[in-house]
Order: sequence, then C-alpha cells, then structure tokens
Amino acid sequence: MERDVSKLNSGHSGVAPSEIAVGVIVGRASEYFDYFVYGIASVLVFPGVFFPFEEPLEGTLYSFVVFALAFIARPIGTIVFFNIERRWGRGVKLTSALFMLGFATAGIAFLPGYESIGPWAIVLLSVLRCFQGFGLGGSWDGLPSLLALHAPPKRHGWYAMIPQLGAPIGFIIAAGLFLYLYTELTPADFMDWGWRYPFYVAFTINVVALFARLRIVVTEEYEQLLDKYQLHPVEKVSELLDTSGGSVVIGAFAALASYALFHLVTVFPLSWLIVHSAQAIDDILIVQIFGGVLALFGVMASGWIADRIGRRSTLGIMAALIGVFAALSPLMLGGQVIHQNIFILVGFALLGLSYGQSAGAATGNLEAKYRYTGAALTSDLAWLIGAAFAPLVAIGLSSHFGLVALSGYLLSGVVCTLLALRINRSLNKD
Repeated sequence: MERDVSKLNSGHSGVAPSEIAVGVIVGRASEYFDYFVYGIASVLVFPGVFFPFEEPLEGTLYSFVVFALAFIARPIGTIVFFNIERRWGRGVKLTSALFMLGFATAGIAFLPGYESIGPWAIVLLSVLRCFQGFGLGGSWDGLPSLLALHAPPKRHGWYAMIPQLGAPIGFIIAAGLFLYLYTELTPADFMDWGWRYPFYVAFTINVVALFARLRIVVTEEYEQLLDKYQLHPVEKVSELLDTSGGSVVIGAFAALASYALFHLVTVFPLSWLIVHSAQAIDDILIVQIFGGVLALFGVMASGWIADRIGRRSTLGIMAALIGVFAALSPLMLGGQVIHQNIFILVGFALLGLSYGQSAGAATGNLEAKYRYTGAALTSDLAWLIGAAFAPLVAIGLSSHFGLVALSGYLLSGVVCTLLALRINRSLNKD
C-alpha cells in the first residue's frame, strides 16, 4: 500500500500547508468518528447487550469502565509504535496502527452479546477496546506539529485549531448516523443489528483516511521537512521524561478543563438523561448534533481569538468560563427539557472555544528534538487524566450525591488548568 501511494506522489513538488491541513482534518475526523461511535454505543447499546444482568445505571457504569480502557492503552501504543517508526518508517507505523484501530472497531460489530456467550462477551469487548486505544496511540504522524511550525507570524492560534476541527466533525457524523438508525429501525432491530452498522462504516472511513494521510506522509518532501524541524521519535522515552517530563505534565494539565468538558457534554449528558430523564433519545441526539455544529464554529473562533490575545490567555479565560458553566450545571441539567438542552448547547460552544487551543499549548517548552514525541505523550496524558474516567466518575457521583458532584468534578479540572497555565507562564516560554 505504501509503495502504491508513493507512485501516486511521483513528481510531487513540495508539501503545501493546505495539503497538510487537509491531511490533518481528514485523519482526525476519522479517528474521532471511531471514538464517538464507541462512545455513543457505550450509552445506547452496550449496557443492554453486554451487561443485561444489571440495572440501567449499573450497566452504564460497567460500560464506562470498558470505555476507559482505550485511554490506558493509548500511551503504551504510542511508545510501541514509535519503536516501529524508528525501525521501519513512518508509513509502516501509520498503516499498521490504523489497520489495528480499524479491525478492532469492525471487530466490535461482530461481537455476540452476553446472552449468547456470557462473560466472554465482556472480555472480548474489553480486549478490542484496548486494541482501539493501542492503535490510536500509533496514529500520531507529526502533521499537527508540522502545521504549527508552518504558521505565519501572529497566526499560531489559527493554525493550532485546524487539527481540532476533527473532533466536532467526527461527532456530528457519528451522532447523525446513530440518529438515523435509531429513528428508522424498530427498537428490536436497532439493538439486534442496527447498532453494528456504524462500526462497519468506521473501518471504511479509516481506510480512506489512511490513504489521504499516506499521500503526504510518504513523500520525500515531507521527510525533508520532518528532518528540518527534528520531528522524529526520540531513541528513549525515558530520556524525554528525565529532561522534559515536567513540561509534558504541565502541557497535559493545562488542557485538563477542556478535556474533562469533552466527555461531560458529549457522552455524559446522553447517559444521564437516558437514566434520569424522560427526554427521548432521538431528541437528545438532535440537540447534540446542533451542539456539534456550535463546537465546530467555536473551534474556528478560538483561532481568531488566540491570535489576538494569545493561546495561554485564551485557555485561561475559557477555563474560567467553564468554571461558571460548572457552577450552573445542576440548575440546567436538573431542570426542565429546555434547561437540559441549554446545558448541552452551551457546553458544546465552550468545548469548541477551549478545545480549539488545547493541543500543544505548553509544548513550546520542549526542545526541538523532543517536540514530536513530547506532543504525542502530552496528548495521551491529557486524555488519560482529563477524559478517560470523566463519564464514569460524573454519572457515578451525580447519581449518588446529586448533580452538585458534577460541578465539583468539572471545577477541579478548571483549577488544575489555571494552576498549570500559571506555572507555564512563569517559565516565560510559549
């Protein structure tokens, strides 16, 4: 496959920033489509298919435990695939990682439920979920870092937000597909086979995205740019952690409020309203799709704002606004349908504005030779700390202690972000 793509690129005369941007958006959108297909299914489907022996709340909690496994496996996959990249090249790494991700996602579509094979269904789901995270860890191709380094003066915020567009695009497509299947099929057909279709689609999208990224990644011009900016994995991750581990941790915590909010407006509201509200599932999905559109525009707006006031200031202001949103969350989510919808829409808007500048906000503290590996591990750590257990903790605490626990959880992320940004500012680096 890599040789075929190389032939297609014969005579390719340079890699333009616009090509890099397209490759980044396509790649990220495909990854987030996989991501949200699983996330939505973990609410609508998996409690009934894999945990039918539990009540809806407990089944959802178990489903979210399996959901978190991918984020635990992701940094391990990053390190393993970096070794593959050093030995066999970036194209081999990217191809094998995305095929692992695609096959794991498609494999979930073929899984029998608990009623067919008992606990083995949960074991197989957990294994495939780990493979998803492992493969996603290997999908780092350096395109976002390269795009950021190509940013013109005073345009760093705009270029930084481009990779983040993949999240709302992936969510809109995934939620739209589930909405169509849920409304067009009978409940029995949806739970029997309808939910499996998005997992088939995810594999196809992954293949298309793979070729779109390989078209850039395997070119000689791309390799020359990577050499120029020293965007290669380090020989030993321990060396990075020994010399710049603090910067990796600061970078992860600087985006914590955004990453925590990520699941608290996408996966959590769907689970909470299904368990504790009478609002129809299709109505919730429709509102969330509109929210995804707001997030899309919010991501773009974040680039414009950051280029005028700075990325750190943007993250700080958005973290403060997320704190206000967290304080008001019990009133909105615990109120009438209109208030619940406002929670979703406002949350998505804030997510776009904050998430648009969350990646690489502190990786400027890293030496050039550590930036490629450091950016990947910073992202992995941010997802693990901020997002992996967010829906599990949020619905667990809120169900037992009320929605005020949701406020406390989200506010803790806001505090961590503000502290990390303060420390990063003291380093006097961007």
